[in-house]
Amino acid sequence: MEQANEIEALDLAALLCSRVCHDVISPVGAITNGLEVLEDEDDAEMQRYAMELIQKSATQASSKLQFARLAFGAAGSAGASLDLNDAKDVAMGFVSHEKAEMTWEGPSAVMPKDLVKLLLNMILIALAAIPRGGSNSLEISGDPE
Repeated sequence: MEQANEIEALDLAALLCSRVCHDVISPVGAITNGLEVLEDEDDAEMQRYAMELIQKSATQASSKLQFARLAFGAAGSAGASLDLNDAKDVAMGFVSHEKAEMTWEGPSAVMPKDLVKLLLNMILIALAAIPRGGSNSLEISGDPE
């Protein structure tokens, strides 16, 4: 049996940074493009379209950053707990900009932050498993502690 390779902390940090940059670069680029159109275009219809693009892209970038902060960030002190409703809101905001859909069923509860972070990372894996779209279903049952 082959032994799994261990990843160095610095390499893991670099991979996480790459992931966040990858997720955010597209909406940020679209915001930049929309601003250029606003600056150069006199047509009211094109300006309206550019403003819609900027608003949609800013919302998407914000959703992706909020998700990354909760899934990868420190999220409070060691041993802290997180509200599942907050995690659900962040996850559903993130998923709303993906090709796949997701349903989330579970209680309103507080869970240890490490379990919530694991759950959010599992959502990323589930979304990656269906890159062309589809549906994921998440159900939380049992004792949330």
